Amino acid sequence: QVQLLESGGGSVQAGGSLRLSCVASGYTSRSRFKCMAWFRQPLGKERGAVAGIHTPTGRTHYDDSLKGRFTISQDSAKNTLYLQMTSLKPEDAAMYYCAADPDAYCYSSLPPEADFHDWGQGTQVTVSS
Repeated sequence: QVQLLESGGGSVQAGGSLRLSCVASGYTSRSRFKCMAWFRQPLGKERGAVAGIHTPTGRTHYDDSLKGRFTISQDSAKNTLYLQMTSLKPEDAAMYYCAADPDAYCYSSLPPEADFHDWGQGTQVTVSS
């Protein structure tokens, strides 16, 4: 059973930091999550891409508006994806989702939501002003 399990969400004051984690399990091969990404969905709004990583090479891509504040990384030994978020703003409040796919092309760009097959249940981030 393929599973992506996010954790690390919570409530933080504006200017604070959080680190989200996503553990991938049930995969028979690491190639099944060759591309991993974080998406977020603010309340009442559409889900949008935050950052992605091509896991074999570690190449990363970000939504331009989040560069410099958010960092995506991986621990291959633990099959874990991270999202370090700093200088958080109230507008960063959202449900954050981890996604993975073997075929999404994330080597040179951040793929759209529709390209991802596997999704986690999400972890909520709340930022108070």
